[in-house]
Amino acid sequence: MKPSLKIVKIGGKLIENEALLNSFLDDFVQLNGPKILCHGGGNKATEVAGKLGNETKMVDGRRITDKDSMEVITMVYGGLLNKNIVAKLQAKGQNAIGLCGADGNVLISKRRPVKEIDYGFVGDVVKVNSDFIANLLSPGIVPVFSAISCTEEGVLLNTNGDSVASEIAIAMSKLYETRLYFCSEKKGVLKDISDENSVILKMDSEKYKELVEAKVVTDGMLPKLHNCFQAIDRGVKSVLLGDSGLLKKNSIHTKIVK
Repeated sequence: MKPSLKIVKIGGKLIENEALLNSFLDDFVQLNGPKILCHGGGNKATEVAGKLGNETKMVDGRRITDKDSMEVITMVYGGLLNKNIVAKLQAKGQNAIGLCGADGNVLISKRRPVKEIDYGFVGDVVKVNSDFIANLLSPGIVPVFSAISCTEEGVLLNTNGDSVASEIAIAMSKLYETRLYFCSEKKGVLKDISDENSVILKMDSEKYKELVEAKVVTDGMLPKLHNCFQAIDRGVKSVLLGDSGLLKKNSIHTKIVK
């Protein structure tokens, strides 16, 4: 029987709200067994880019990343946010290490090809160095991944944070029974975006298609759910979506099923 591994992705206001982040990390530290933390930081990157006079462009919930934007993302994701989270974990007694895709060649990607849209310096993960990650997990270290991958030629690329978490969970499922958690500001997928309590407790692919057609699921939730179903289809044991309380017992959340 494979050992269990928990991969947790945090994003949205959870990263920016100091009290929420501290409370969440308290719960994360209490998780038993090996675990991985992945984070985004798009809102902070947009904020910093704005201060520098750079306009942020989005298409279908995904960021268009030019050269200047990539520099900001590297500073914000790989520096400010990543090291802040690592420092907080260390203060809570959890040994952690901050990583981007270039570290240990852990997340190798290819630049997204130009079709109808040129996403710029945006990458899609094609290889995860699962042995490198397993070697970190073995002595009890928690890898903290920022949403940056790297090409074989050494070019850093902005990579959707949900995709990073999903691809890591899929790759590690060969060695572990992997469980994937997506934590943000919502309790889960909502039937009514204006009603925080209208959580869809269980969602399969048919239900997902219905919600997309009805335009209940739009924008940033589209790529997030795409990653959820891809993970379930490719070997991940379970996928849950919820808010900062997702790791607590008896939390209200959305469970993704086949």
